[in-house]
Amino acid sequence: MAVSLQVIYPISDDTHFDYDYYTTTHMALVGQHMGDHIQSTLVTKGLAGGPDTPPAFYVVATMVFADQAAMGEAMGKAGPVMADIPNFTNSRPHTLVGDVIA
Repeated sequence: MAVSLQVIYPISDDTHFDYDYYTTTHMALVGQHMGDHIQSTLVTKGLAGGPDTPPAFYVVATMVFADQAAMGEAMGKAGPVMADIPNFTNSRPHTLVGDVIA
C-alpha cells in the first residue's frame, strides 16, 4: 500500500520562511537524496485558512512512496535534507505519515 509523508510548516508570530530557497534549493536536495524512492511530490503554499482567515501553515509538502519500505529507504538518506531546514525557516515542521486511501 502506498504511504505518504507530509511535512507541515506552521506559521507563528516569531517564524519566517524563505519560499524561493525552499522551492529551488531545498526541494532539489529532496530530489537528490530521497528522490529515487519517491513516487510523487506535491508542495502547497498556504494562502488562507478559510474566508478572511490567514493561513496557519507556510507550506505542506506531500511525498508519496510505494510502501513503508520505500519511505524507510528515503528517510535513511534524508540527513542532508533535514540539516538544510534552518537555511530557509525557523518554523519547527510537523509530520504526518499515513496510508494513501484515496
